[in-house]
Amino acid sequence: MIPQEVLRAIRRIEIRTRRLVNKGVGGEYHSVFKGRGMEFSEVREYLPGDDVRTIDWNVTSRTGQLHVKKFIEERELTVLLAVDVSRSGDFGSLARTKLETAAEVAAVLAFSAVRNNDRVGLLLFTDEVEVHVPPNKGSEHVLRVVREVLCHEPKGHGTDIALALRSVTKSLKKRAIVFLLSDFIAPDFEFALRVAARKHDVVPIRVVDPREETLPATGLVEVKDAETGQRLLLDANSRRVREAWKSGHEAQRQHLDSMFRRLGLDSLEVRTDKPYDAPIMRFFKARERRARSA
Repeated sequence: MIPQEVLRAIRRIEIRTRRLVNKGVGGEYHSVFKGRGMEFSEVREYLPGDDVRTIDWNVTSRTGQLHVKKFIEERELTVLLAVDVSRSGDFGSLARTKLETAAEVAAVLAFSAVRNNDRVGLLLFTDEVEVHVPPNKGSEHVLRVVREVLCHEPKGHGTDIALALRSVTKSLKKRAIVFLLSDFIAPDFEFALRVAARKHDVVPIRVVDPREETLPATGLVEVKDAETGQRLLLDANSRRVREAWKSGHEAQRQHLDSMFRRLGLDSLEVRTDKPYDAPIMRFFKARERRARSA
């Protein structure tokens, strides 16, 4: 039995994300993630402006009137949402936790995919692979994906991105689009990411909360690592402590950005304290510009 508050949250996410998809995210997704090619659809009469290279001369000679072949994009791409559901995702200093933010972003991407006739699958992971939902189509399937992300009670406490990527590489036989949603607080996973990116179009999406970036001057503060349980007492009034906290976060960001650039991956960052539609649209537009100039 799904709690009523979870059902209400799923409904809110559905309404909000459908609105974003209809406002343009779905179209941008279609422009960026192309299908596998073009397939023949039908023959129709020639109209002014049609490409003469598409003229079907067999039908034209038979009917005595110019006819052209019509082609449509062959899509049915496979999209996999690999979502980190480890304990650090429960953190959120404002309205949304990191996991709730990841669930909403996953919903936007999933609704965009099914609107474009693509199949969507889900992989939930901590320091083990906990849920695998095979790719499928349809809005009901997307709602199941969102429900799985929000309702899942993780067994593991840590984060093993390398393990998740190895599972992706093993389970997906054909090339797919893999959206990897995580805070990326995890042991080294560069090799596994490199291997996965050779086979699939991997898009890392980093989920960030503002309290991870800056420590407010609030006196003695006990911080707890949600995954290891380790506790640490900090003097937040100390400027040196606050600067060390901030520089540690910045070093992690630079390390990740450098890794993604080294592997040639397009990545984006979403935050718990800001709308996520703008970063997604900027990502799509930037990626489309790079594709056109390539």
